[in-house]
Amino acid sequence: MSRVYNFSAGPAVLPEEVLREAAAEMLDYNGTGMSVMEMSHRSSAFAEIIENAEYDIRDLLSIPDNYRVLFLQGGASQQFAMIPMNLMKNRVADFIITGQWAKKAYSEAKLYGTANAVASSADKTFSYIPDCSDLPISENADYVYICENNTIYGTKFHTLPNTKGKDLVADVSSCFLSEPMDISKYALVYGGVQKNVGPAGTVIVIIRDDLITEDVLPGTPTMLRYKTHADAKSLYNTPPAYGIYICGKVFKWLKSRGGLEAMKEYNEKKAAILYDFLDNNNMFRGTVVPADRSIMNVPFVTGSEELDAKFVKEASAAGFVNLKGHRTVGGMRASIYNAMPIEGVQKLVEFMAKFEAENR
Repeated sequence: MSRVYNFSAGPAVLPEEVLREAAAEMLDYNGTGMSVMEMSHRSSAFAEIIENAEYDIRDLLSIPDNYRVLFLQGGASQQFAMIPMNLMKNRVADFIITGQWAKKAYSEAKLYGTANAVASSADKTFSYIPDCSDLPISENADYVYICENNTIYGTKFHTLPNTKGKDLVADVSSCFLSEPMDISKYALVYGGVQKNVGPAGTVIVIIRDDLITEDVLPGTPTMLRYKTHADAKSLYNTPPAYGIYICGKVFKWLKSRGGLEAMKEYNEKKAAILYDFLDNNNMFRGTVVPADRSIMNVPFVTGSEELDAKFVKEASAAGFVNLKGHRTVGGMRASIYNAMPIEGVQKLVEFMAKFEAENR
């Protein structure tokens, strides 16, 4: 069977070149006579894999020297607890609620201290990013938290919030490495890699040095302390070794494509094809305020649940899979991450035009 166009929000499409390379190395990685999946994380072969991966992500993002890169487990959702455990010194944090994941992080933070929702777009089903130029930031807030790209609702912070000098913490899971970022504007950024970087099971945390301390909330488990992992260079326990190996290959693939400036240009071009169609047809419409649209996740509807279901079914049969919208929103959603080729978006738009013509 030929490969489908996979529009899943995560686990998501990976670059075909990376998959072929990993397949070729499955039984014998680099002359070791074994797969990376079977390899000791203490071996020199794996040390080279994780060191190269860190070097390449630092290079891609121009990560300053005073930030550490950690390859962790537990997915992005574990960070909802790990962040307050490590950073909530005053037991106060401010949250900008722009979707399900920020909401979950906010709820989890309440277990450890006072979590304040200083802005929210819940009033319009998270279809926009609130004005964050003059927020009521708490005087003693340890940090301000955002989910930078909202996978479910298809919105993106194109301008970072004014945190009034407070540390900014961002979940970047679904926009990670899709465009350049100025890491120095954040205290901590993290992303579950299964959306835009690698297979499920790995989360990458980029954290400023001064936040890695022994001073954590009482009862914080050893495994949930950033210092534990920073001191051990992400090898305190057996890390998600195979996931890190694939991430490393994706970093090299991104560099071979010209880095993050080139990826941003490519991703904007892909998104424009789909948004232009949504703005100029009579059946489908996007659900997000145009100024706040994500270039990674594009939700859309027909206005009829019956028609939506028919579209998803027929699209899947035609090789455009995982287009069903999240259960909280309904409709459709096309996730067009880095590894989705431009022809996948072009062919999807052709299919949508055909569906419209047949279902007027």
